[in-house]
Amino acid sequence: MAPGGSACRRAGRESTLSVMILSFASSASAGSPPIALAVMALVAYLVAAGLVGTSERVPTIALSVGWLLHGLWLVLDIAGLHRPEAGVRLGFGPVLALAAWLILAVHTVESRFVPLPAVRRVLALLGAVTLLLAWAFPGELRQMASRWAPLHWALGVASYGLFGAAVLHATMLDSAERQMRHRGPAIRGPLGMPLLRLERLTFRFVDIGFAVLTLTLLLGVATSTHWRLDHKSVFSLLGWGVFAALLAGRHWKGWRGQRATRWLYAGVTLLLLAYVGSRFVFEVLLGRGGA
Repeated sequence: MAPGGSACRRAGRESTLSVMILSFASSASAGSPPIALAVMALVAYLVAAGLVGTSERVPTIALSVGWLLHGLWLVLDIAGLHRPEAGVRLGFGPVLALAAWLILAVHTVESRFVPLPAVRRVLALLGAVTLLLAWAFPGELRQMASRWAPLHWALGVASYGLFGAAVLHATMLDSAERQMRHRGPAIRGPLGMPLLRLERLTFRFVDIGFAVLTLTLLLGVATSTHWRLDHKSVFSLLGWGVFAALLAGRHWKGWRGQRATRWLYAGVTLLLLAYVGSRFVFEVLLGRGGA
């Protein structure tokens, strides 16, 4: 092996570490919300995930505490209520953290009726990871282009949360169907409700998410002064088309089970590529936050 090979690899690792350190440093220097909020939310999520030994009741309470602190931190970070500068902070990290917070909100409501320890652990880890991403990669301060831009952005994130909740229920539906094939018939799913009701609940989220996504796209086209068919628009339209095909297939062809959930997963993947994926490439791989 060439003598310069290890040196090049070592320089590459040092460069990557420097980028991470600078990301955290820029987050703090740009007027991030109090770090104590993020730390307390992370600790609460770790307790909720069962990574810290506690009694049986504490993890449920910890998830609610983490969710509340998570939301407060995002409000301060995105809206910038603590910053003297005007504008909102946008980027793939904050959007993922906000979408995860919305999914946790759905789970918080459902868990009041049916306890779901396994789902709680997954969502607690999801909240912790996305909060760390929002902290490490805070995006940039931007001015909204028009008075409709905040509504357009809020609707887009809401569609992420609704489709994320649909994916959460779809995975439980798939798990119940696999159990039926390997262990015999199952009348009730992981939520403790009949499987048909779980399926209807799953695609109710898809219905509402599709309506919100449609409104988001229409509002974006109608109010944007510089709309163009870029990669974000293409992936968004492809995702919309997949969801439209899924709903049409369920209505006219009776698609159910894994055939329907595969279409759901494909549509959500395209939506993630539309904004989160494109912003990740610009902010992290290309280092072009303002692109």
